[in-house]
Amino acid sequence: MGRNNQTTKFILLGVSDKPELRTPLFVLFMAMYMLTVTGNLLTVAAIQTDDRLIHTPMYFFLSCLSSVDVGFTSVIVPTMLLSLGSRHGQGGTISYTGCLTQMYFFLALGNTDSYLLAAMAIDRYVAICNPLHYATVMSHRLCLLLLAGSCLVSHLHSLLQTMLVSYLTFCASNRIPHFFCDIQPLLKLSCTDTSINELVGMTETLAVIMTPCLTIMVSYIRILMTVLRVPSVSGKLKAFSTCGSHLTVVTLFYGSIIWVYFRPLSSYTAVKDRVAAVMYTVITPMLNPFIYSLRNRDMHSALKKVVGRKRN
Repeated sequence: MGRNNQTTKFILLGVSDKPELRTPLFVLFMAMYMLTVTGNLLTVAAIQTDDRLIHTPMYFFLSCLSSVDVGFTSVIVPTMLLSLGSRHGQGGTISYTGCLTQMYFFLALGNTDSYLLAAMAIDRYVAICNPLHYATVMSHRLCLLLLAGSCLVSHLHSLLQTMLVSYLTFCASNRIPHFFCDIQPLLKLSCTDTSINELVGMTETLAVIMTPCLTIMVSYIRILMTVLRVPSVSGKLKAFSTCGSHLTVVTLFYGSIIWVYFRPLSSYTAVKDRVAAVMYTVITPMLNPFIYSLRNRDMHSALKKVVGRKRN
């Protein structure tokens, strides 16, 4: 892949430059990682073991989202923990191949997340705006097609971005001021022209990320127009309540991503972008199971069954 680079490994400086914060941050992120994996796997198990939930489009997509979140956070957090636990606070090392591999799966799984959120927005739109034809429109076949399309587009996008980075030469510093191999910090380290990467980043990446974002926006505009025509206040609140969890996750996810990726490379700052990256790589995947489950009676019942089986 690409031409040979003088750099054979990179040093990830981690989430913080202050050595005294490394141990507390290690404990914090380890706890968050375990909570993320446990919460999302329980969500998947609860849905997969309930015949009624797994055949409901909303829960089908939620199960897929939780599965992707486990992989997404597992691509990032273990490397972060190794960096925080490295000796003398010098950061963790990662090979050139390992760095590109991590970047590939980070982009592929992260974009799959965004397309699944768009699929869930379509599901809410059909359920609220066209309830009489919901079962016909949101068929199992359509759900599988939306899932397959989400994965295909995301992996093709990731492959293109990774191949472009592989053609860059890194002949100066190999110290990445980040806790994982992301595109922006790698472009800053390259000693060759990155104009093609930046152009693709502001065109193809914009199209790939904004497509699900626009789908979500259009879906909720139509939902809002429909709900406003509901005569009773209780009816409006009931309709909006089915969208609250999804809107919360979308806001957290897209807010941090737009902050990081849709700015010129010249405005890149490591500290601010590390904070934003923690939001969508660690915090959002951890919160998703709680956001979707806390106010959902069906999920409560399914989770109780799963936990009860494990205890027995």
